[in-house]
Amino acid sequence: MVFHLPATKCLTKGETVQCAPQDDPITDPFHALQNHFHLNPATKDAHLFAWSHPIRGIRPLSKYKVMRKIAKAAKSHIGFPNLKGHSLCIGGTLFYLLKEIPFDVIKTMGRWSGESFTLYLRHHALVLAPFLQSKPETLNSLKQYILPPVQ
Repeated sequence: MVFHLPATKCLTKGETVQCAPQDDPITDPFHALQNHFHLNPATKDAHLFAWSHPIRGIRPLSKYKVMRKIAKAAKSHIGFPNLKGHSLCIGGTLFYLLKEIPFDVIKTMGRWSGESFTLYLRHHALVLAPFLQSKPETLNSLKQYILPPVQ
């Protein structure tokens, strides 16, 4: 699936992005988009991620609203941390690293230009610990990203 984003955080002129189908409907972007269109029917000229507000009708989805919904969902699970935007990026990165996708491929998928993301991984040992405990053999493949370089 290929689509054009009119503007991004780093590119005000926007960019064309693509995503590939996944076997699992939970992680398949096309399935998620079709579900979104089913739940939030809008006209063709509406914002791609428009949603149905119960009083105000179709509204464009904002980062604020997304993060508010995620925080509400996390709060409903006892002991679940309050997730922020970077935590979601770390979780997505970890998901693909544990599937043994090479980091350079993940960087391309996430459209990162530098190595700064490895700092987030290093600072979030609590996020990594449960995954490493359940699959300790992955520690060797992740060491180069989560451990600081030895000088």
